[in-house]
Amino acid sequence: MPGLAMAVINRGEIVYMAGFGYRDVARGLPLTETSVMYAASLTKAMFAHLVMQLVDDGAIDLDTPIGKLLPKPLPSYEKYADLAGDARWERITPRMLLSHTSGLPNWRFFEPEKKLRIRSDPGTHFGYSGEGINLLQLVIEEHTGKTVGDMMQARVFDRFGMTHTSMVWRPSFASEMAFGYDTAGKLVGHNQRSSARAAGSADTDIADMARFVRGVLRGEGLSAASRRMMWSPQIRIRTPHEFPTPVFDSTSRDDAIDLSYALGWGAFKSPYGPAFFKEGHDDESWRNYMVAFEEPKSAIIFLSTSANAEPMFPGLLADVLGDSYSPAEWMGYTP
Repeated sequence: MPGLAMAVINRGEIVYMAGFGYRDVARGLPLTETSVMYAASLTKAMFAHLVMQLVDDGAIDLDTPIGKLLPKPLPSYEKYADLAGDARWERITPRMLLSHTSGLPNWRFFEPEKKLRIRSDPGTHFGYSGEGINLLQLVIEEHTGKTVGDMMQARVFDRFGMTHTSMVWRPSFASEMAFGYDTAGKLVGHNQRSSARAAGSADTDIADMARFVRGVLRGEGLSAASRRMMWSPQIRIRTPHEFPTPVFDSTSRDDAIDLSYALGWGAFKSPYGPAFFKEGHDDESWRNYMVAFEEPKSAIIFLSTSANAEPMFPGLLADVLGDSYSPAEWMGYTP
């Protein structure tokens, strides 16, 4: 594994942070706590914090159907024309989109003919959906008249002092850019994204992610009610694995930890109290994970440049934080 960054939070304080290996193997450049890495789907958890701020403001109601938040019917938008003729889109709410129960697939390009469709009745099943998160971005932007990129910068990144985090690529990141590597150790590079996508466009570093998780654990930026709602389980998960989606087969394997999904975060129970997690990866290289425990206000965060990283996470979780409860099998982390 070419590079790994790790941070540990205990009792609401960042107590350990380090980078290991290289951000650029060919040039022998070390990976450090300020190396700019791809957040991937960790972006979704940060986006959830923004959404809950909007709930606090009264700008968004989680249970209002999206048809009442949009100025025109969803299929009228070119990107969502495939849903014309399926009135179930009218039942989708922001809560369903954040909890991955909208019935939408993860990505339309995995679907037959690469067309978007609703795979299950909204609100009935868990099915991880990047499409759903990006749809919520559209709803928020249309309803508020503001861009998610600008709001994320002002209300999340600036709030927590995340100076190396952005929804789009910044030229200033180039001097500390980390590269991704595939399972064979081949250079993949670093995609310099030019458009904000709530489902996963952010670049960040381990120091910034530690600041974010510390802030969430401390309850900063949200009312007590909204923070509690964000981390409240919305639907029990009994699928054998997170991917591919949707999967409707049932298993009792994770019943002991009450594996569930909250709003933007996964959730489970542990001897350390309620726990909340978010994984993030792309198709070729970057692999990330973070888990936070509510009662001791402890957490651990991994950002990795390598497609080989995930099987290492369970051992690190157990040895460093005493976490042998994160749903490794469900996420596909089992060595």
